[in-house]
This record gives sequence, structure tokens and C-alpha cells, in this order.
Amino acid sequence: MMDRSNKGKRFPVEVLTDSEVDALIEACSSRAPTAIRNRALIVLLYRAGLRISEALALKPKDLDADAGSIRVLEGKGSKARTVGLDPASFAVIQRWMDERKRRCINGHALLLCTLKGKPLEAAYVRALFKRLAKKAGIEKRVHPHGLRHSHAAQLAREGLPVNVIQAQLGHSSLATTSLYLDHIAPQQLIEIMKSRKWNTRIK
Repeated sequence: MMDRSNKGKRFPVEVLTDSEVDALIEACSSRAPTAIRNRALIVLLYRAGLRISEALALKPKDLDADAGSIRVLEGKGSKARTVGLDPASFAVIQRWMDERKRRCINGHALLLCTLKGKPLEAAYVRALFKRLAKKAGIEKRVHPHGLRHSHAAQLAREGLPVNVIQAQLGHSSLATTSLYLDHIAPQQLIEIMKSRKWNTRIK
């Protein structure tokens, strides 16, 4: 009988560190065509902060490497927005774009597709992340939405204003963005507590 003990439960999101995301990416082969695609997927989720549904709905025409932007047409609530992405991340995605061309995948096919140009399923991506996390030796829960939270935490650590993070994530409410940023509060608290001086004579 199927174990339904976890059914309906919501687990807290576990934010990944840069080194953990690097390990996740490196768990993908650097040569296999599907692994090149999967690296591009991870980059879109982690460095652009896209929802899995947004990433899987992208088409090649939605990306502009020269401008450093991605046009998200299938945002939550059918709201479109433009997000930014750094050159190093675009370089990872470009490898997949080149692979697509070599395989003569139609330019009208979704950006992240199978080797036959068919759409990827979100269920496939979730299962993929579990496999990659195990291979990378990451003990945290690793899933697509967790990378979105990790992106928000990273932007906050870099000192970006909350309203800028809100726009990048496509949140209609600043309160939602604040909930995302709550994930980094414990680490900030720990660092502050570690730096405190205690002038005691206790040995």
C-alpha cells in the first residue's frame, strides 16, 4: 500500500548555497545533449529566478543575450514580465541553443524540449532534480521552486532593494517577496551573533 503519511504536508524550502548549485550543475554531464539542456534549465531557475512553468514555456525568441534579458510571457496570472540574466548564465544556455541547431530542432519549439523537439514535463524535472541531488551528495530537499527561493536569497545578500527582487520574481505583492527573503534571516542572524564580542573573564 502506498505511504500517504506525507500527503498534504508542506515542507519548508531549503535554500541552496552557490557551491551546492555548482555541484548540482556538475552532476549533469558536460557532453550528453540532455545534460547540456538540463544545465541550461538549472541556470534559468537559479540565476533568473523563474518558476518551473515559466521556464518550460520559454521559446528561443524570448531570450536576448545582447540585452541580458528574458521575456516571460507565461507568468503567474497570465502576467508578462522581463527579467535580467548575466552573461555567464547566457553562455550556459547558448550551449543548449547550439545543440538544438545541430539537431535541427525547429526554432518554434519550446526552448527546453526533448531531443525530438517535444515539450518537457514538470514531473520529469522534479524527478531529475532528485536524481541530481543524490548524485551531487546534497542532503537538502532539492526541487525547482527551491532554486527560485535560492535566487531571491542570493539577490538579497547582494544588497538589491526588495522592490527590485519583487520585479525580478514577478510577485504582485511585496509581502510575498518578504516571505521569500525570510529564508536568509537565520544565516544573517548567525553571522551577526558570531561577530559579537564578549568581554568576560570566564575561562
